[in-house]
Amino acid sequence: MTADILLADCRARLAFDLLSNTWNAVVLWALRDGPRRPVELRERIGGISSKVLTETLRRLRFNGLVERHAHPGAPPRVEYRLTDLGRSLLTPIDIFGAWAFEHGDEVMAAQEADQRAAEGAQD
Repeated sequence: MTADILLADCRARLAFDLLSNTWNAVVLWALRDGPRRPVELRERIGGISSKVLTETLRRLRFNGLVERHAHPGAPPRVEYRLTDLGRSLLTPIDIFGAWAFEHGDEVMAAQEADQRAAEGAQD
């Protein structure tokens, strides 16, 4: 695939958009071991508000990556699980995470160097 095709290909952009939102990949990864209730997901993920989790789950559901199951009873219980399509994204997420683990220090060093340079230019 050439760079020009990548820029023009809506499917390629779709894939990048799905993984560009931080919470999409995190929520998908948190669901890798099976269905979870929203409160379980928040505990497992940490640092995500109820509102953002709800928005993320709706977005993932809209894109066919997770399913919502409501169980009858009082109080009603809702859980989310990966679809086969969502499960197919776990391997790329794992690979990207491994890259981040291996190169994260380099990225942070570059960010810090750039910030120092920017601060030096302001003086």
